[in-house]
Amino acid sequence: MDDKKIKLRSNIISAAGLILTLLFFVWCYREGLLTDRDKMTEFFSGFPVIGPVVFIIIQIVQVIFPVIPGALGCAVGVTVFGPVKGFIYNYTGICIGSVAVFLIAKKYGRELMCKMFSSKLIGKYDDWTKKDNRFTKLFATAIFAPVAPDDFLCYLAGTTTMKLRTFVIIILLGKPLAIAIYSMGLDFIIQSVVSLLP
Repeated sequence: MDDKKIKLRSNIISAAGLILTLLFFVWCYREGLLTDRDKMTEFFSGFPVIGPVVFIIIQIVQVIFPVIPGALGCAVGVTVFGPVKGFIYNYTGICIGSVAVFLIAKKYGRELMCKMFSSKLIGKYDDWTKKDNRFTKLFATAIFAPVAPDDFLCYLAGTTTMKLRTFVIIILLGKPLAIAIYSMGLDFIIQSVVSLLP
């Protein structure tokens, strides 16, 4: 399969993931799960163990295969499990997924990365890897910022000489702020939109 077909399939899967996520939100709203805390609690109380585990797995997978936008997944976690548990589940899944991505990139290199991401995106950040050992500092700064393409940067980091220990430290320390901003910010927006609906 050539690169164009792989990218096309990836785009189709991403679009399908986004549509399914939006449909899930619509269903949740119609069932009252987004507007009634009691209904939401009752629904997920039937899955006290498997629910969080499944959600964490989904977060891991969406980092490795960016099907569902990561920020949207963070908002779902907070909406479904509450701010504290939602943050913990988001943090756990995203950190595990990020480390997995790094190790995958270490094993398969730039060839895989070039098949998954556009040449435009790669070209935008590729210079970071050529700036006299400054990649680690630039990567750490980007991970702390809530607007960087984290999933891609984790793949890119795996193609550099960065050590796993250094990567893990940056992810564990840098992810909480971005996840908190995504989680709380999008949850606020979703609740605001829901409050305006009839």
